[in-house]
Amino acid sequence: MATDPRVKDADLPRLTDRIVATYDSVGTLHHLDHCPLPKYCDVVSAVQDLMEILYPGYRQREGLHRGNIGYYVGDLLDRLHDKLTKQIGRALQHEAQRLFEEGGDGVVGPCESREDYEALGQAKTMLFLDRLPELRETLATDVEAAFAGDPACKGADEVIFCYPGLEAVTVQRLAHLLYELNIPFIPRMMTEWAHGRTGIDIHPGATIGPYFFIDHGTGVVIGETCVIGSHVKLYQGVTLGALSFPTDDEGNLVRNTKRHPTIEDRVVVYANATILGGDTTVGHDSVIGSSVWLTKSVGAHSTIVIEKPKLRVRSDDTAASA
Repeated sequence: MATDPRVKDADLPRLTDRIVATYDSVGTLHHLDHCPLPKYCDVVSAVQDLMEILYPGYRQREGLHRGNIGYYVGDLLDRLHDKLTKQIGRALQHEAQRLFEEGGDGVVGPCESREDYEALGQAKTMLFLDRLPELRETLATDVEAAFAGDPACKGADEVIFCYPGLEAVTVQRLAHLLYELNIPFIPRMMTEWAHGRTGIDIHPGATIGPYFFIDHGTGVVIGETCVIGSHVKLYQGVTLGALSFPTDDEGNLVRNTKRHPTIEDRVVVYANATILGGDTTVGHDSVIGSSVWLTKSVGAHSTIVIEKPKLRVRSDDTAASA
């Protein structure tokens, strides 16, 4: 039976009017009449190009060698320059407009002014791209830590191809560089894209030392103000989070405070452990056992485990004889 076009012609315009009316009544769920936001697909594309520069020969382009790698990287950098300049400029302009609207200072907002945010975006882009060589040196330590820390691993190729922990950490390290340059939106867009792909949620603000390894990885959460030393290893389900959220006299959340723990060098945190609080420090060379809930600092060379629980075993034979 064919559809009735009269239903479409009569009902869809009314539905359109009802939906559009909510754009006034529910104003926080639209972005109309404002500065353009960064374009999500372009940010993701930039991340993929960056991964190609960091790990050439493992992803998009085959047949790379010493003779053509310079041309290939040069072309990627040219594309990244243009793409990031535009998207970072958009992010900076939109953030300036948001602050203008909140503060109410001045007559003309950034979206109406003649300030060249794309030029600012270019300056930030060049500062970011200039950090890529040293970032590759840090990522090499992460690959080494994964191989050294997992007996199932056969070599660096397997880590780079297959390990979600390395992918999540790579994107976070890229995003952290942008975060340090005070670029809004884009660092979080990058890490949330990686979160969706890997199940590993690392805020771009977290500071992570070299030789970092997340084994398996699914369900790991690392908060914005975490500080993680070198040679740290986490297993799946670990949370490095906030203990509580302080509020001011008006009940608003207090921001820009140290809310997440500090993990010193050579610490191992096993599956499903939860470590909370900005004042919580895990001393170097410590081990935090599975399912531990930790909200207080522990000194160096500590081993924290839950007492062995009592197990009740009920077999089929027991049930039959009861």
